[in-house]
Amino acid sequence: MNATMTNKTEQKRMHPHKFTLWVAIGSLLMMFAGLTSAFIVKSNQVNWKPVTMPVWFTISTILMLISSGTMQLALRSFRERVMRNYRMWMLVTLVLGLGFVASQWIGFQELWSKQVTFQGAGAGQFLYVIFGLHALHVVAGVIVLLVMAIRSFAGSVKTYSPVPVEIASTYWHFVDLLWIYLFVFFWVIGSGQ
Repeated sequence: MNATMTNKTEQKRMHPHKFTLWVAIGSLLMMFAGLTSAFIVKSNQVNWKPVTMPVWFTISTILMLISSGTMQLALRSFRERVMRNYRMWMLVTLVLGLGFVASQWIGFQELWSKQVTFQGAGAGQFLYVIFGLHALHVVAGVIVLLVMAIRSFAGSVKTYSPVPVEIASTYWHFVDLLWIYLFVFFWVIGSGQ
C-alpha cells in the first residue's frame, strides 16, 4: 500500500524541467508586461510618434499560428510513436519558425527604410526592443527545433520519453501566444489608430 501511494505521488509531481520552463515563462511574462506598461506610460508624451507596422509582421503572425499547429501535430505523433510523422512535423515547424524569423527581419528592414529608428520619442523605439526580444526567444526556439529534428533523424529512438518534446511544444506555444499579444498590442495601441 505504501508503494502504491508513493507511485501516485511520483506521477503527480511535475518534471523538474517542466517546472523550470514554467518559472522562465513567468519571468518572461513579467518582463514583457513591464515593457508594454512602459510603452503605455510613455505614449502620453507630447512628441510621441505612432508607428505603422509592416505587412511582414502580419505574415509572420500567420506563420507562427500555423507553426503552433504543426508543433502540436509533432507532439501527438511522438506520443503515438509514429516517428515518420514526428520527423515531418518537426521539420515543417522548423521551416515555419525560420520563416517567422525571416519575415521579422524583412519587417525591421522596412521600418528602418521608413526612418523608424531608435532616435526621438515614439512607438518605434519600443517596437524594436520588444519585438527584438521576442525574436531572440523565437531564435532560441528554432535552435531547439533544429536540435530535436537532427536527433530524430540520428538513428533509432531508444527511449520514448515525451518530456523533451512536451517542453519544446510548451515553449513554442508560449512564444506564439506572446507574439499574438505583442502584435495586437502594437497594432491597436502603437499605431495610434
